[in-house]
Amino acid sequence: MYAKGWIGAYSDGVGFGNISMRLDGKTFLISGTATGVIKNLSENHYSMVTKYDLAKNYIACEGPVKASSESLTHALIYECSNKSNAVVHIHNLQAWKRWMHLLPTSDISIPYGTPELANEVKRLFAENKFKSENIIVMGGHPEGIISFGKTLDEAGQILMDRLLVME
Repeated sequence: MYAKGWIGAYSDGVGFGNISMRLDGKTFLISGTATGVIKNLSENHYSMVTKYDLAKNYIACEGPVKASSESLTHALIYECSNKSNAVVHIHNLQAWKRWMHLLPTSDISIPYGTPELANEVKRLFAENKFKSENIIVMGGHPEGIISFGKTLDEAGQILMDRLLVME
């Protein structure tokens, strides 16, 4: 994902994209905020989310870095999908434009990193939008696409299958 520029950093140094993996129940590891700029992550670049409260916009985490701003969105995917143990969030403007409203898409008025976006994930699950693919186009987050699966490989493959057809 990093080599393809789907996770990385903009020219101003701001990192984008993140990954997470469920450990058990509501506990999961997630790449830290602004780690997209780092080519090879180590254990020093992840945070363990131990608790969250959507209503209070609260995340409790442990580790050497602050958890990604998308932690609540990842948390709601795990809460809504018992079969999913991994989430990948990438940026790709071409794919975002191509798949907007053709794949499950969050409301375009809702920005990333907010409790409202996490609630949108909950809505998409409640409306049973994931019949064929575990992918979300983040309508209010230009470039943002999320996939989820049983493993990181599976979540990544969903993105590869969708984005490689565009190259």
